[in-house]
This record gives sequence, C-alpha cells and structure tokens, in this order.
Amino acid sequence: MRQPSARRTRTGYLFCLPGLVFLALFLAYPLLYNVWTSVHDVDLGQLLGGAERFNGLDNYRSVTDDPAFWHSVRLSLVFTLASLLLQFTIGFALALLFARPFPLNGLLRSLLLVAWLLPPVVSGTLFRWMLDAESGAYNALLEPFGLSHDWLTDPSTSMAGVVFANVWVGVPFNMLLLLVGLHTIDPVLHEAAEIDGASAWQRFRHITLPLMRPVSVTVLLLGLLYTFKVFDLVFVMTGGGPVDATRVLSLYVYEVFFTFFRFGRGAAAGLLLLVVPLLVGVWYVRRLRREEEPAGGAV
Repeated sequence: MRQPSARRTRTGYLFCLPGLVFLALFLAYPLLYNVWTSVHDVDLGQLLGGAERFNGLDNYRSVTDDPAFWHSVRLSLVFTLASLLLQFTIGFALALLFARPFPLNGLLRSLLLVAWLLPPVVSGTLFRWMLDAESGAYNALLEPFGLSHDWLTDPSTSMAGVVFANVWVGVPFNMLLLLVGLHTIDPVLHEAAEIDGASAWQRFRHITLPLMRPVSVTVLLLGLLYTFKVFDLVFVMTGGGPVDATRVLSLYVYEVFFTFFRFGRGAAAGLLLLVVPLLVGVWYVRRLRREEEPAGGAV
C-alpha cells in the first residue's frame, strides 16, 4: 500500500488547524477554566483582586449539601421527562398525519415549524402573555367553562405552564425527524400486511413502531440534551418562581453565579449540570458503535 508523503500529511494537518483552533478557543479553554474555577474559592472581590484560593473539592461538597440544589435537580427531571413525553407523543401523531397526502399538507407543516424557528426568548414572552391571569388568550377561552386560572403565579400550576410552552417549541422538531423516519419505511410492507388482513393498529404496532425505533431513540436523546439545559424559556416566563416552583438546575447555576457572585460554587454546579447529558451522550455513542459492528463480531 502506498504511504502518504510527508507533504500531504502536513497539508492535511493544515486543513485541520482552523477546526482545532476553534475547538481550543471556544470549547476546551472555557471548559478547562470552569474546572479551574470550580476548585478555587472565587467571589467577586477575589476575582477582581486576583486572590483566588485553591480549596479542592469544597465547592462540590457545598453544592451537593445545599437542599436547593437537589430541589432544582428534581424540578429539572420533572420538566425534562414531562416535556419529552408530550413532545414525542404529539410529534409522532403529527408525523403520522403528515405522512399521508391531503390538501394543504405542505402549508400546514411549514406553519408548524414556525414554533421551532422562533427564539426561546420570543416564545417565552409569547406564552407569558397568553397565560396571563387577566389578559391572557388562554384564560379568555377557558373562562366560559369556569377553568380560567392564574397559571404562572400559582406554584401548583407554574411548572405545567412552562412545560406547555416547551412542548409547543419542541413538537415541530420531533415531528420533522419522525416524519423523515416514516418516509424510509417501505410501503410494500404495509400493503402486504393489509392484504394478509392486518388491521391499522396491527400494522402500526408490528411494522411502524419496530422500524421507527432507531429514529425514536435519536429524537428522544436530542430532546433530552436540549431540554435538560433549557434556561431562557423558563427564565423569561417565571424567573424560577413562584417560590422556586420552576427553578430548574440551569436557573440555580445562574443565580449562584450572577446573583450571589459565588463563582467557584457556580462553576462546580455548572459541571454537575453536565453530568446527565454527558452520561446520555456516552451511552448513545457506545450504542451507535455496537450497531455499526458486523453481526456476530465477524471481521
């Protein structure tokens, strides 16, 4: 086999150089600086005076001993699981609908994508207005049925309000990817099953669902990575309130950093925030490698 020349090798490295510089400046440096900050006692005065003191794992112990941290972890899990369940279920139903030809199919599908294209700050502001107790559009619709409610200022319903807004944002993304997956299923399979007398539910259960499994796992994983770190939508709608009812983990990290100026503790909490997405990402990469391996381990 012909070996590549040294000149070609150097040229290859030069092509990689811009990407490596980008990763070093915008990924590696901020991450390493965050790790350094998390093992130092750093507040606003020490940061300005350059008197940071190494304190080992004290920041991590301080964060994990804080009941507010675990309260935020529970809220993040509730927010993430509820959003994923509703986004995926509604997105799958819409994908099945739009997989069939009907008038205005393309137009309606394009209109649904608007929710995904809007910045989260705009979506949060929009839903904050629509769920408002006095002038909100939803309360105007629910009032004749006696169901109007102060959704975002009541601690028992504020989480439902932000989940509702996040579902509206995420459904188009789920629908789009699942629709692409549905188009990859050979229609001959459904036609053969129908000829054999299979009902619509049996074709969905025994053909569509198994063949959509790889796409579904990818959609759920991407949704989890995005939803677990959502900050802007919740911050705009409730700011973490009322009485910390919606203070998810990303808002907890923000408050430690920019409200109390405890940068060391904030950096430790920020790294702990990465644990769940990192574990899920590692699991997904290992799963992809297993699927790419030849059956039976044959080479």
